[in-house]
This record gives sequence, structure tokens and C-alpha cells, in this order.
Amino acid sequence: MGKLVSQMFVSLDGVYQAPGGPQEDPRGGFEQGGWTVPYSDEDFGRFVTEVFGDVGAFLLGRRTYDIFASFWPKVTDPADPVASKLNALPKYVASSTLTAPEWAGTTVISGDLAKEVTALKERTNGEVQLHGSGALVQSLLALGLVDTLHLMTFPVVLGAGRRFFAEGGLPTAFKHRGGLITSTGVSIQTYDLAGRPEYGSYELPENA
Repeated sequence: MGKLVSQMFVSLDGVYQAPGGPQEDPRGGFEQGGWTVPYSDEDFGRFVTEVFGDVGAFLLGRRTYDIFASFWPKVTDPADPVASKLNALPKYVASSTLTAPEWAGTTVISGDLAKEVTALKERTNGEVQLHGSGALVQSLLALGLVDTLHLMTFPVVLGAGRRFFAEGGLPTAFKHRGGLITSTGVSIQTYDLAGRPEYGSYELPENA
């Protein structure tokens, strides 16, 4: 059974909106798209290459799918570690409106999300990877279906935009598996989901 693994870019104040370019996601009048671009370096590239080495299938939200489908099919270099996997491996897009996807190898998931994603994990050898797709990841976290989260935190505060861990999210504990800091200061940390949080108190006992 495959694991469901999410890769998410966030700012220090938790924004995930439009990391890769000004036109990616301008919802809500967001004008700061492309905020991750200045921090790209060899460390980041190596990590991305490693992540794509473990993938068996991709699961994408509709917005991220449209962004990817407009770009990656044009990258035809077989040595490109990202394009070669995205173009060749199965892609699943969660959408109630997409009916005729043009990107080869795409299947639309429009039914029961928990049931469909659970079945996808069961039949996939390797990781089912979520790239971006913040709203979809939030839904899958709430359903307890995400196994691992690669959280990439960039040293920038945006002050506006859609937050990844939004108000009302399901309380969730994580176990830190490992991480690194890139030369440009991006913190890449890997967490496995560990169930519900535990709680305690630093107050002294009354009889102390």
C-alpha cells in the first residue's frame, strides 16, 4: 500500500498561495505570487529530485493540476527528474467540474474523496504525492489520510494570502523524521502524522 505524501511551500506566517509565480493564484487580490523563486538553490533542487525518486502516482487539486498541465507536458527532456515522472506516471485530479483532461495519464476523482483516495493508496506502488494543492491537502488531513508532510518554510513574511494550517483545522500531532536548511535559509522538514495531540501542564502541583 502506498503512502500519501504532501509537499507544501509556506511562508513564515503560514501562507501557501501562489508560491511559483505572480499569475498562479491571485484569488482575494493576492499580488505577491512567486515568493519562493528567490530562494531556489542546489540544496533545494537535490531535495526535489530525491522526493520525485519515490513517487508512484500524483494526486492534485484542480488549480495545481491546471498550472502543472500548462507547463510540464512542454518539458520533454527525458533526463529531467520532475518532468519525466509527471508526464509518465498516473495523475489523479480531484475535481467536480473537470470532464475531459488533456494531459495524458490523467484520471478525474469526483466521487467520495475518502473512499477514492484510500483505494488509490492501496493500488499504488510507491508514494502517492501531493504537490501544492493546499485546499485538497487540508481536506485530506481532516480525513486522516495524509501519512507524511514535507513542509518547506521560506524565510519571508507575506502578511496576506491563504494560510495552510487554517483556523478550524483538525488538531493533529506530527513526529519529526528529519530535515535540512538550504543555503538560502529554506527549512525543509519531514513529519509523519502521529494522531491527535497530547496535552499537559507546566503548573506546579498544589502540594509541592
